[in-house]
Amino acid sequence: MTHAATPAELLRAFARTRASLDGAEVVFWWTGDIHSWAPGEPYRRLFGFEGVNVARLVADGNGEGYRLLAREAAFYLDPRTREILGTWQDKPVVHVWNDPANLVLRPFPVPLTELGDQVCFSLEIPLSHPSPLPVAQYPRNSAEDTYRALELFQFFAPATVLATDAVSVPSTMSWTRMSPWLPWMEQGPRPGGLTFHCRGRKFDSWAQVPGRTREHIAAHRPEFAHAPQEWAEPNETSWTHFRRLHPPH
Repeated sequence: MTHAATPAELLRAFARTRASLDGAEVVFWWTGDIHSWAPGEPYRRLFGFEGVNVARLVADGNGEGYRLLAREAAFYLDPRTREILGTWQDKPVVHVWNDPANLVLRPFPVPLTELGDQVCFSLEIPLSHPSPLPVAQYPRNSAEDTYRALELFQFFAPATVLATDAVSVPSTMSWTRMSPWLPWMEQGPRPGGLTFHCRGRKFDSWAQVPGRTREHIAAHRPEFAHAPQEWAEPNETSWTHFRRLHPPH
């Protein structure tokens, strides 16, 4: 049946994997590590990483598409103790507070791999656009005027996801990201960058998020426990958030 699925059917199956077709809030949580690479240097595990995305679906277009309204918070951790970092090499750490982190979903042939009693939706997203942090304005925080990164997602769902009438199905995920050095690391033009390697799952409720993460969000940005109520754009990213905190002189 998976081979005969139309783009609209594939999108609907992916939507019930990634979120919930009835518009209920869905929490994805992930954890992992961030490794550095640079020419002539060994790979290093610099940080742990843990985050949450709270999202809800809204029907869009002719009824076959969706808008995913989401907020996303994530924290850089000490790679050994897994505590949330305040500083790194005497520099203040700027954690991820992306509000919004929205997505428009239209029918397309979502890549699907059959894995026995599971299927995997795989999304490969190369990014290339003018950097919010031009080198002339941010020489310590940016290596080039074009932001380039690669986001690699895999969402695993029951093999029945295409046939079920359920509005939401259990899901686990993996995420790999290749990116430049983070702006707050102040690496300037140094060659190299970071690889994020994480895995996570869909939760039934916010209460399932690990207590430390829930408490940190409640203390700093409690609105991140819920998805946005209204669509907004553009999305916030680590780079635009850094620019907001440090406007160019």
